[in-house]
Amino acid sequence: MKIAIVCYPTFGGSGVVATELGLELARRGHEIHFITYSQPVRLALLNPNVHYHEVNVPEYPLFHYQPYELALSSKLVDMVKLYKIELLHVHYAIPHAYAGYMAKQMLKDEGINIPMVTTLHGTDITLVGNHPFYKPAVTFSINKSDFVTSVSQSLKDDTHKLFNIKNEIEVIPNFIELDKNLNDPSTPCNRSVMANKNERIITHISNFRKVKRIPDIIKIFYNIQKEIPAKLMMVGDGPEKEKAEYLCQELGIQDKIIFFGNSNEIDKILSYTDLFLLPSETESFGLAALEAMAWSVPVISSNSGGLPEVNFDGISGYLSDVGNTDEMAQNALKILKDDATLYKFKENALSVAKQFDIKNILPLYEALYKKAIKKYA
Repeated sequence: MKIAIVCYPTFGGSGVVATELGLELARRGHEIHFITYSQPVRLALLNPNVHYHEVNVPEYPLFHYQPYELALSSKLVDMVKLYKIELLHVHYAIPHAYAGYMAKQMLKDEGINIPMVTTLHGTDITLVGNHPFYKPAVTFSINKSDFVTSVSQSLKDDTHKLFNIKNEIEVIPNFIELDKNLNDPSTPCNRSVMANKNERIITHISNFRKVKRIPDIIKIFYNIQKEIPAKLMMVGDGPEKEKAEYLCQELGIQDKIIFFGNSNEIDKILSYTDLFLLPSETESFGLAALEAMAWSVPVISSNSGGLPEVNFDGISGYLSDVGNTDEMAQNALKILKDDATLYKFKENALSVAKQFDIKNILPLYEALYKKAIKKYA
């Protein structure tokens, strides 16, 4: 199959999922065309089946905001015709599904019918998409897609709750590429760079937005380090980072916390991590938790959104109500205080992560693509 993938090319979860999906499809012999405004951060172009096409938005003084949707839909039309692309897979309802629909209509006028699969990831529905300015366009785009998927049952339920959706939504969860972890030839970083031998390593990775409840992470760690020697790795960047640094100073624990900023060494950090913290206000899926579990790292998280579909309470970690930092800290200590308990949770975390291996999830997308292409055959 010849498939165009449209996504955001950033560190965010939807872009990572779209990129990894495309790369695995390419390894299976499909011809994949990434179409976006810059090269996705995890995109490797060393496969003859992988192509990248940049969307250029020309500067024009008439426009206060440059019309990316127009440039994207025009680029899609050109690439479909040039490479005989058979299917569009757009990740994120705004603006990609909207631009994809416009491209479909332009192509239809030229006698080309092409199906579009839209994957909903989270904030495109629960935050941005639900804004009154965008809601009609999001509803329209989802209903005009040929097939729609969501990354969790929770997100599917939210979509039906917030929008008047007539289309069927199929749940295809996010995934992890476990073989990459097992066969990673890179040398792990020296553990002593992060912590002493007797200290537990606790990690959080995010974009440091309010929804991630960054102060809760600091509070949880503060209670943990009072009971056992520990270090906290804070990976990522965003608006809440500076406040978090000040909070660490106020609590007098700044020497026990490392702020990495955005990092390309996440796998190395996770390979030595003992526990992952994700107390978010909500998560459509919880990809960061899954990535940690794939490195045999148990997770302490909230029970909001799609997190209970990924982090199994009492097995791969523990779930608590949003904001209950005392319970989260106590659950963390249950896991960390005893080596045998920690080892058991690590084993369980990896076992749960295996259910989301890309080898199990990719056939679900392939089957959907075939059904979509058949629709216009």
